[in-house]
Amino acid sequence: MQVAISLKHLKLIFFIVLQFTIFECKSQGILLNNAFAHNDYWHKRPLFDALDNGFSHIEADIFLRNKKLIVAHILPRFKKKRTLEDLYLKPLQECISGKNKDIPFPLYPLTLMIDIKSDANKTYASLNELLQKYKSILSSYDNGKVTTRQLTIVITGNKPYHVIQKEQQRLVFLDEDLMKVSQDTLSTGIYQTASCKYSTLLNWDGNGEMPDKEKTKLCRYVELAHRYNKKVRLWASPENKSVWTELLECGVDLINTDQLVQLRKFLLLLQQTTFAKTESK
Repeated sequence: MQVAISLKHLKLIFFIVLQFTIFECKSQGILLNNAFAHNDYWHKRPLFDALDNGFSHIEADIFLRNKKLIVAHILPRFKKKRTLEDLYLKPLQECISGKNKDIPFPLYPLTLMIDIKSDANKTYASLNELLQKYKSILSSYDNGKVTTRQLTIVITGNKPYHVIQKEQQRLVFLDEDLMKVSQDTLSTGIYQTASCKYSTLLNWDGNGEMPDKEKTKLCRYVELAHRYNKKVRLWASPENKSVWTELLECGVDLINTDQLVQLRKFLLLLQQTTFAKTESK
């Protein structure tokens, strides 16, 4: 007896097979818009591990030391090739231009979040000078107009807010404090994201059901941030699938993680499941 298979079912079967194949491969060719690589420089291959896993947002901490922007979390010591330029800006430019054969066709737009650990204004002055070398690939703000290019720079940590607020041309944007998202609603072209520490807003660790009170609170802050076109991130969040699922369901845009492969698999499986449910209707 012959069984008729509809085009819709063939598409579903093909998609599932494709997704399981992707699961075992690197994620070049897939850009995971919800994936945020926290303290990326801690990984064995800074930048490239994140790109291989399809991450769209990458974070690096910097200190200004001896006129160099050193990538480090605490107590920076100058080490060869540990500068912001050598670890991130130069390789990204080479990737985008096609000169780097390790990542010949990186997907974008990408966001590099730079967490300033030293003096805000002095570090920004040095950073701004460096970024001019890479302006052809950087998103910019020019007299009220935002132009999105392959790479967007967002500053967090010690933020030179007053300096940036006065600039009419710049190559950086800011990460706002999510808890203060309703206080600065008139600034245009300054903020790209709004972040806070997970425990500042929530206590739930992923065990059992997320309390309705906490879910309502989170959704309210997400709605406020989205009203002003800011992506939401909660850093230092519990690293488990239950928390990731609830964050996404509440509209959180960026899942902050140190577990690159685990989050990649989770997001790809979520895409597969969502597609399967849609196609089965």
